[in-house]
This record gives sequence, structure tokens and C-alpha cells, in this order.
Amino acid sequence: MAAELKSASHGRTMVLTISNPDHRNALGPEIYAAGIEALNAADSNPEVRSVVITGAGSTFCAGGNLQRLLANRQQPPEVQAQSINGLHGWIEEIRTFPKPVIAAVEGAAAGAGFSLALACDFIVAADDAVFVMAYSTVALSPDGGGSWSLAHALPRQLANELLMAGERIGAPRLQQLGVVNRVTAAGAALDEALALAERLNARAPNALASIKELVNEAAGAALTQHLASEREHFVRNLHHANGGIGIEAFLAKKPPRYS
Repeated sequence: MAAELKSASHGRTMVLTISNPDHRNALGPEIYAAGIEALNAADSNPEVRSVVITGAGSTFCAGGNLQRLLANRQQPPEVQAQSINGLHGWIEEIRTFPKPVIAAVEGAAAGAGFSLALACDFIVAADDAVFVMAYSTVALSPDGGGSWSLAHALPRQLANELLMAGERIGAPRLQQLGVVNRVTAAGAALDEALALAERLNARAPNALASIKELVNEAAGAALTQHLASEREHFVRNLHHANGGIGIEAFLAKKPPRYS
């Protein structure tokens, strides 16, 4: 069966499902392109407030297809570079997408599959889910921003353990380290991710977009620069229609209905 990225609507949440059953939901250029297209569509649709990325069946994503990588060794290096550019384009779209993106992980998230989960704003994982940066096991180095994400999220020594030694790490341990947000029973990750998405969907989308942008910029910004950015976002959101809706609803002890 051909690899594809399936899209479905669950209320105000778009669910993207990686489906490549013959290769444990391995990624490839067709999925990268479909992922970018889906996020562009979700960005322009005000009815979509959040996105969940998951894998079909019992596996989130096995990363790259090793048979395809082996075949690419017989091609000019530019062929593989172009493929990685496709993956990196999708990763950047997820990071800059103005709406929350949640990874719902069952089973294994390996290699670029782990990188993909790390690119999301939230990770919900089954208690038996396993994350592994398997690159060094096959004499490769990371892609998909995996080394960047782990270096920002974890102490250097632990990031090196995962990346250099290729150690497997479970969802409960990653939750202790602050990388995974929610741990659920096996088979319940998508439902929990959708429940989280609904809670986020009830909040003002302009405020969430500002928060995502501020968090993304914080690591590389000096304090003075970041304070100025916070001021600009705050003033903009206060004068947005949702600012009045939120404050008035809070004072009246009523649930807000944001536009």
C-alpha cells in the first residue's frame, strides 16, 4: 500500500494520520509535501483551531525508510538533500504554524518520527510508547531538527546519550524530563490529544498564536528584545476583539466565546 498522510476533521481539530502500513509509517517525500499542504489549508481555515499528528495503527512513525535511503546511496547526493529539504520544510511549517500542533504517539517514534514529535507544541503518548534516535545505529546523523530540539530540551549529556548511543527512552521518563505533556494508557493517546485540543480550541486563537511565537523566539532573544516583543503582542491582543470578550466574560463569570 502506498504511503499517504490522511486528513480528517474532529470538530475544530484537523487530524493528520501518517499511513504507511508496509513500513511502520515511515516517512517520505510524498508525506512531507502532504503535511505542508495540509497545514497551509488549516492556516487559512478559521474553523480549524488546532492540529493533531498521529500514526495509523499501533506505531506513530518509524522514521526514514531504510530501503529508500539505501537506494539513494546510488544516486547523486543532491537527491537525498532534496528529500531532507522536504522534511525540514514540514518541520519548519509545524514550528511556525500559528495554531497548536499536538503529537499523539502510540508505539514507536523513531528517528525522524521522534524529530517530528519534538517539533510539535505538545506530545501526548501512550505509557508503552518508545522514543529512539536510531540514526547512529545505522551510521547516520540526525535530521528533522532532532538534535536541535533535544539540545534545547535536555542537558547536553542526556541529549548525547539519546543521539550518540541511540538509547531508547519511554514516554514516562520523557514526561519526567518535561518533553512529553501527557501519558495515557495504550490505545488512548489520540483521544487524550483530541481532548487537549478541545481545551485549546476554546481559547482565543490570536493569543495562542502570540504565545507560540514568543516561546519559539525566546531561546534566541536577548531579554530586552524579548520584553519589547511581549509588549507588542500584549497590546495587539488587548485591542483585539477577543481581548474584550475574554475580560468581560471573566468578570461576568461566564465562558467566553472567541472569534
